[in-house]
Amino acid sequence: MSAQLLDGKKVAASIREEVKAEVAALRERGVAPKLSVILAGDDPASVVYARSKEKSCNNIGIDFELFTLPGTAQEEEVLALLDKLNKDDSVHGIMIELPLPKHMDKKKVLEAVLPIKDVDGVHPINRGYILSGGDGLFPATPQSCIELMLRSGVEIKGKNAVIVGRGETVGKPLVFMMLNQNATVTVCHTKTQDLPGQVAKGDIVVAAVGRAKMVKADWIKPGAIVVDAGINEIEGGICGDVDFENAREVAGLISPVPGGVGSLTTVLIQRNVLKAIKLQGK
Repeated sequence: MSAQLLDGKKVAASIREEVKAEVAALRERGVAPKLSVILAGDDPASVVYARSKEKSCNNIGIDFELFTLPGTAQEEEVLALLDKLNKDDSVHGIMIELPLPKHMDKKKVLEAVLPIKDVDGVHPINRGYILSGGDGLFPATPQSCIELMLRSGVEIKGKNAVIVGRGETVGKPLVFMMLNQNATVTVCHTKTQDLPGQVAKGDIVVAAVGRAKMVKADWIKPGAIVVDAGINEIEGGICGDVDFENAREVAGLISPVPGGVGSLTTVLIQRNVLKAIKLQGK
C-alpha cells in the first residue's frame, strides 16, 4: 500500500490565505509590508528565485523591491546598500540571494543584515533564538518541514526523529526546531556509522543531505513519516534526497519533490516579513 502524500501545495495555499488576510489588515492600518532583495551577480537560478518571489509578493499585497548589482560589484557596495536598507523604516524584510560572487565574504555580508529584518533567518542572533526557544526570525526550509507535518495532522511530540544532514541551512536549525516540538532527535551525516541502521530507528525521517535519492526504501521503518527537504537536478527534472518511488511503498506519509517542502518556502519568507513587522514594533 502506497504512503499518503504530505501535500506541500495544499499546506502552502492555506498559509498563503492567512498571510494575505494579515497583509490586508496591516494595510488597513497604514502599514505597507515591504521586502527588499539584493541580487549580486547573474547566477541563473538566483535570478529565477528572485523573480518568483516578486510575483508571489505581488499576489498577496507585499511590496517588493529588487536591487541587482553586477558580479563585479565590490563587497563595500553591498554593505553600503544593506546599511541604507537597515535604516529605512519602510523596509521590513531584507534578503540576500545566494551564491554571492566569490570575492565577497558571505559571512560578513549576511551578518550585516539587521537581525529584526533578516527574513531568511541566517543571522547568528536569530540562530541563537532557535537554540534558546526565543522569538526570532527562522529559516524557511526547516520551518517548512515542521509546518508540513503539523498541518497534515502529524504529532511530532515524543517521536524519534532522524535528520539526515547537518548543513547550516536545514539540518542544524531543524535539530533545535524539532527539539522545541518535543521530538527525540538523532542527527546523521557523512561520518555516521551504519547510516541505514540509524535511519531505520526513525518514526520521522527528514532528508536534507543534498544527494539525489540517497535515502533508500529499505532504510525506512514501515509506516514512518518521511520528509524530503532535498532538491537535486537530474536528467529530466528534479528529485529529492529520498528514493521516492520505492520509499512510498514503505512509508506511512511521505513528501514528494517537487510539491512538498519547497512549495512552502516562499510563503514562509512572506510570513517572516509579517513577524519582522511585529518585532520592529509596528
